[in-house]
Amino acid sequence: MAQTQSVGTKRSSATESGSPADPSPDPVLSLSDVTKEFGPETAVDGVSLDVEPGELLTFLGPSGCGKTTTLRTIAGLEEPTEGQIRLGGETVAGDGALVAPEQRDVGIVFQNFALFPHLTVRENIAFGLSDADEAATAARVDELLELVEMTDHGEKTPDQLSGGQKQRVALARSLAPEPEVLLLDEPFSNLDVRLRVEMREEVRRILKEAGVTAVSVTHDQEEALSISDRVAVMNEGKIEQVGRPEQVFERPESKFVASFLGRASFLEGELRDGKVETGIGRFDAVTLEGYDTVYDGAPVDVLVRPDDLRATPASPELADGVIVSRQYVGPSFVYRVELETGDTVHCLHNHVEEFGLDEPVSLELTADHPLAWYPR
Repeated sequence: MAQTQSVGTKRSSATESGSPADPSPDPVLSLSDVTKEFGPETAVDGVSLDVEPGELLTFLGPSGCGKTTTLRTIAGLEEPTEGQIRLGGETVAGDGALVAPEQRDVGIVFQNFALFPHLTVRENIAFGLSDADEAATAARVDELLELVEMTDHGEKTPDQLSGGQKQRVALARSLAPEPEVLLLDEPFSNLDVRLRVEMREEVRRILKEAGVTAVSVTHDQEEALSISDRVAVMNEGKIEQVGRPEQVFERPESKFVASFLGRASFLEGELRDGKVETGIGRFDAVTLEGYDTVYDGAPVDVLVRPDDLRATPASPELADGVIVSRQYVGPSFVYRVELETGDTVHCLHNHVEEFGLDEPVSLELTADHPLAWYPR
């Protein structure tokens, strides 16, 4: 377990000013020990989570980690093997209950948008409003076209739209019946890189303006960190950590979370007399998040990211390691340095600071924040 401050799934009980906060409202969605098995394989393993009103929560993890199966159990497309799912205070799965997908108050935005090609934009958005009269339907469609900034495209068909426009229409159609929860299944995966970044911002704006509670799944860490109020990192069917994006990134509670979020390197070290000995030198153990003298003598792995380290040219006898690869990323170079200890770390430098391959360098720890660490 990482020696970091624990990240809770509930908001703080006090405001920043120190005055008591209002009691949290009941969660819109609750998962309690949800497990889903496919024969001998366990896809989802004891997942428990609450989603608050108006929150945008993202399940993040690699392919096969269980995030999409979790979303499908919420939607009713899969029945949990064990556990309970409550939606809007009603048990929709578990304890003998199983509410059909069409009877659950959820909307779904699929990867391929799933628009009806023979219907216009207006007709696609109105599809889920069959219980409303003509005037109410027209008014709701007008409202949503304005929300997704598509007021001039109502009479077009999907084949006349760009990828980003199709996504806006798919979102508007899912929002039309005002679902309790909106589910987004890898919503940006079919868009090119530039449009993906633009639409992330737009989708978050639309969801927040609509005041809708949303749950998304993605394997894209940048996407999850940029759009979410909270992120639930999954691995092998379990939730490894839940928290605000900055908490999960800056205080990862496991080496898996640290490795999955951003470019992570680990320095092998040993705690001794309030210091930590590493392959790049000796520094105060107070640099470590949550350090306690009880750990003195313990071998540890210290998390360092590229912006935590700085390389400088050095003579071979004074060097900590050598440059073994470099990656040009526009304004910066990311260098991989192999240390004499065998550890490999990454350093981020401005593009004007260029090192050659096999160049000996010394490394300085420049982090201005506590470092996460893990007993080895």
